[in-house]
Amino acid sequence: MVLTEDSFQANISDYSRLIDMYAKDNRIDDTERMLKKMNENGLQPDASIANVMVHMYSKIGNLERAEEAFKILSSLGFQPDTRVYNSMIMAYINAGEPTKGETLMRQMETRDIKPTKEIYMSLLRYYSQRGDIDRASRTSTSLQFAGHPQTMETCTLLIEAAAVAGDLDKVIFNFDHMVKLGHKPDDRCTAAMIRAYEKTNLLDKALDLLMTLEKDGFEPGIVTYSVLLDWMAKMQLVDEAEQILNKIALLGEAPPFRVQVSLCDMYARTKMEKKALQTLGVLIARKEELRPNEFERIISGLIDGGFLRDAQRMHGIMEAQGFKPSQQLNLALKSGRLPLSMR
Repeated sequence: MVLTEDSFQANISDYSRLIDMYAKDNRIDDTERMLKKMNENGLQPDASIANVMVHMYSKIGNLERAEEAFKILSSLGFQPDTRVYNSMIMAYINAGEPTKGETLMRQMETRDIKPTKEIYMSLLRYYSQRGDIDRASRTSTSLQFAGHPQTMETCTLLIEAAAVAGDLDKVIFNFDHMVKLGHKPDDRCTAAMIRAYEKTNLLDKALDLLMTLEKDGFEPGIVTYSVLLDWMAKMQLVDEAEQILNKIALLGEAPPFRVQVSLCDMYARTKMEKKALQTLGVLIARKEELRPNEFERIISGLIDGGFLRDAQRMHGIMEAQGFKPSQQLNLALKSGRLPLSMR
């Protein structure tokens, strides 16, 4: 109210205080209202306001506006500090543009500003999830050069990156390196190893690994069991898959939701109607959590098992969720048969 009074003679500092308070309280609309009012009164953002805007827009994932605020800082001749750089880099990573984040990291290094460990770890997680083993390895090396030794987490992320990429040699190399560093394999990194063996269809190697680890005191957990169950389900080994399901139950936990995808696919393909429809009901009840590739797998399994009506129903749900089925799946639904490549 005071800002509207001509006699108050509001200056940039007054706006800056209000904008900072609103932004810290995540009141985006009020923050932008203050910015608009300030502009209407002929005042342009200063470095303090631009700083606040970078943090705010980065936090809410509005990359375009964060970049605008970052450019304002440069145009005013101010150099971003560590906090501003970190906010922008995280905004780039969250927006799926990590290479732009790495460019900013190089800018920081030329100014003798150290990126935080959290920034390196965020980049490493991003590349790991996408199976970009080369960039993941490069980020891990940079992390070490920055004075942060390899931890169980960084080793696991490298194993997972190689597993997603299907590079078994690098999976084994990173696993062995982790052990040499003195880290004991846990449920998560063991699951990544099993997943890598699955991609190369080396069940005997996977079982040998489990036996060796169990002799050293390792106890498989829900993550390892889930990967094994999924593998058994793909091979349509019903008894073995259900044995693993029982082991998960013995851990005192409900099976992870994604295990239901594996079970539905297996039961459908083996024509176990009652169990297939039971698991399908669980999946439909939580359809918002299903990913496009999971819809494809469920529908393919239903077609292969002869449950065409249920397959068509899931197809409709998939489209209603905004996912576009593959051309192969659409053709399979029309013909009522799966091509060999989808079996």
